[in-house]
Amino acid sequence: MNSLWFLDDVNLFKVLCPHKFKAYKKEHDFDAYKKKDYIYFEEDSANKVYLIEKGKVKIGYYNEDGEEVVKAILTKGELFGEKAILGQITRKEFAQSVDNVTSICPIGVDTMHDLMRNNQTLSFKIYKFIGFKFQKLERRLQLLLFKDTKTRLKEFLNELCDEYGYNCDKTGDHVIKHPYTQKDIASLIGTSRPTLNILLNELKDENYLDFYGKEIRIIKKSA
Repeated sequence: MNSLWFLDDVNLFKVLCPHKFKAYKKEHDFDAYKKKDYIYFEEDSANKVYLIEKGKVKIGYYNEDGEEVVKAILTKGELFGEKAILGQITRKEFAQSVDNVTSICPIGVDTMHDLMRNNQTLSFKIYKFIGFKFQKLERRLQLLLFKDTKTRLKEFLNELCDEYGYNCDKTGDHVIKHPYTQKDIASLIGTSRPTLNILLNELKDENYLDFYGKEIRIIKKSA
């Protein structure tokens, strides 16, 4: 499984969480969250960044109609709230636990800046991570603006294969076990849930994929 968020095959949790450093270990605690608990809300002060020790976290916002828009669902080893490093004062999105076993490593912005200032390699990895994340959001925006819904879905499935799939670089079927609901996927590709369901069934009828629950199989084409 090749995840964009594991830079150079390094789990950021393993190198960043303050309990790894003697200077911060005694003062540091993990935060535990249950399903639907919020880590932060829109407009909260952006004074920390967060690493996921275990569990899953949903990142999103509410549009003008009060509807939830999901930007990402993150898993173990991933970083979020990182715009605080770049000087963001208040949150522009929310972060919410999506299961009952989520454990978070919170890092104060000042602590993060200290760690980055004292370790150029670490600083490079963080900025590289932020750059990759912005590139991914830019690609998604381009898809929303210039591609039809079916193409957006196929491109999103390719992203899922990179992040949650296996056998994706081989010639057999590509199998994806992902954390998204159909509602989440519809939001991420800018369509409705009924339209998404129609497109998934169309692709199934075309023998492009098969799906069950949160597993999608992209079917190898016969020569």
